[in-house]
Amino acid sequence: MHGIEIATIGLSVEWRTTDEEFVNGLERLVLDAKAASTLGCRTCTTYILPSTDQDAAPFMAKATTRLRTCAQILASYGIRLGLEFVGPHHLRTTWKNPFIWNLQQTLEFIDAINERNVGLLVDAYHCYTNEISHEELGRLTADQIVHVHINDAKNIPVKDLLDNDRLYLGEGVIDLIGFLQTLQKIGYTGAVSQEVLTIEPPKEDTESLIKKSAENYAKLFHAAGIN
Repeated sequence: MHGIEIATIGLSVEWRTTDEEFVNGLERLVLDAKAASTLGCRTCTTYILPSTDQDAAPFMAKATTRLRTCAQILASYGIRLGLEFVGPHHLRTTWKNPFIWNLQQTLEFIDAINERNVGLLVDAYHCYTNEISHEELGRLTADQIVHVHINDAKNIPVKDLLDNDRLYLGEGVIDLIGFLQTLQKIGYTGAVSQEVLTIEPPKEDTESLIKKSAENYAKLFHAAGIN
């Protein structure tokens, strides 16, 4: 009635730690997937941290197997799994060993998982911190993208941008018009969700933030020529 849809759910399974935690989370995933499917939600997403304290090779093997299992469960309910690479430079060395942080690495990871319902969560901030061009983004196909996050970045060197210090749409330096136009050009028609992480809690009240977000969305999509 109000034109509201649930765009995505987060992957509740803890796939990064112990076998016990992973197995214990699978029952919850089944319940989540069933509920999401009932409500018409067709996507689930999770992020990949760009470094890890675990040895990278065995962690990659374990992550591949675990996310394949999650994807198979989600597929049985008609749900796709989107994997989000995380680009900010400071997180690449937060833990001992480098892992996945860019587009090409994530695509190769998706190939290794080898389930048809697994694709990308493309985040404007992570694309910017990876300095991914619109041309590179435009080489993707729409069916490779499960979900999209949009946000903005401060006018400081890319290497100094923090993951939890983002701006609202149109308040920073990311070419969001080009980002949206590229997604439209390749035929992406899914949800575009705002994700603004901040170091301190917002001082504005909820209604003011909703109003600002709606106005910024309208301005941006109008400027991009997208209805």
